[in-house]
This record gives sequence, structure tokens and C-alpha cells, in this order.
Amino acid sequence: MTSLAAPPARFGDLLAAEWIKTRSLRSTPWTIAPTALFVVGSAAFATLADGAADTGPAGFRPFDAYPAAGYWTLMLVASAMGALSVVSEYGSGMMRTTTVAVPARGAVVLAKAAVTAALWTVVGTVVSVGSFLVSQAVLDDRGGGVAITHPGVFRALAASALLAPVCALVGLGLGVVLRHAAATMVTGVFVLLMLPTMFSESDRWSADVRHTMVPTAWNRLVQPWGPDPGSLGYTPTVSGSWTVYALWPLVSLAVAVLVVRRRDV
Repeated sequence: MTSLAAPPARFGDLLAAEWIKTRSLRSTPWTIAPTALFVVGSAAFATLADGAADTGPAGFRPFDAYPAAGYWTLMLVASAMGALSVVSEYGSGMMRTTTVAVPARGAVVLAKAAVTAALWTVVGTVVSVGSFLVSQAVLDDRGGGVAITHPGVFRALAASALLAPVCALVGLGLGVVLRHAAATMVTGVFVLLMLPTMFSESDRWSADVRHTMVPTAWNRLVQPWGPDPGSLGYTPTVSGSWTVYALWPLVSLAVAVLVVRRRDV
């Protein structure tokens, strides 16, 4: 009697399996919900604390709607959760079971990336829209609110929404490469938040390096104004900042797929 080999797993099956894994983790909703509340709350507090907003209409105030404290926290949490989607399986040994069932390791990584990107895009969008609406509700009481159609608002909203999936995918890529939770978390904090502070915009070479960092790109995209006329010209461009947003997750995933194909689980 001839046994029939099981058909290879389709990519849709991998997506469904990764979504079940993500949804079944208790830590997922209990991490995302407080983070979202904190980030939106930080926008409310930043707007309330902005004494200059009491002077009346002054156009779109991006750092009231999108304060650095709240969005740096979002970067850290998204990166950590993206990493945990991988390192938790390495730690439990489940990754070995997964790769035995699905020998196409690159497809497994890409399925994890697709689910991670979708989840954090939704989270980022909810948080970004919530931050804008809360800040404008506060400013409306002072006569300084703006509509979502105001120049510069949509770009800031989109950049802040996409910040979460970008960082989550970077964390996932680091998790695949390093495989250890502590090392991945520390590396994620260093690469995403600490490394940009080591470079200034006073020198051309230093500014060029700084402009390749995710926080610098986000900072530029949420600003509705152009470069300072008195600056030396070392200001990131809008197109360059969007390119940074695209390259970080793409390079992280490319390295992760290459590594997982060449290394024993």
C-alpha cells in the first residue's frame, strides 16, 4: 500500500497558524491595551501642558498630538513584542517543531512578519488617530484645534501609525538573528533609541548617519514645516524619511530569512 505524502503547507495556512499563536498569547492584549492607553494619554497630557497652545489658533501642533515620550514607548513595546513572537518559540523549543512541520523556514519567518505587520499596523493606526483626536479635543477648548484635512496632519498621522509595524518588524528580525530574549531586547533599545542620540546634525557625516535612523525619520515626517532657513542644510528630507521607514523592516527581514535558512534551529 503506497502512502501519500502530505501536501506542503500553503502560505495562507502559515498565516492562519501564526495568527492563532499570536491571538492565544495572554500577553498580547494585556500589553497592547495599556500601551495604547499610555500613548494616547501622553498626547492629552502633552497638549494640556503646552502653555503656548493657550494663545489661540497656531496651526497643527504635531508634538502635542504625537509627543516623543509616548511614541518612544510605542517603539519599545512594538519592537519587544515583535521579538517575542520569535524568541518565545526558540526558548520553548516550538520553533524546532514548526520547522519540522514546515521545512520552508523562510516562509515561516515571512508569515510571522505578515501577521506582526498587520497586527501592529492596526494598533498603530488606532493609537495615531486616537492621539490626534484627543489632542485636538483639548485644543478645541482653547480655540486652537485643526481638522484632519489640515496641511501636514495626514502625513504625521500615517507616519505615527506606521512607526509601530516598522519597529515590530525590526524587533522580529533581531529576534530571528539573536534568538535570546535579553540580547534581543537590549539590542532593540540600542539600535532604535540609543544609537541615534550618538550622532548630531552639526557635521555632515554625522547628520547623514542620524538621518538613516527610524526616530529621526519619524521626527521629520510629523513636522508640517520645512527646514529651518538658518540651518546648515543637514535636515532629513520627507522622501528620504519614507525610504528609511521602508528599508529598516525590509533589510531586517531579508537578513532574518537568510540566517534562518543557513542555520540550525
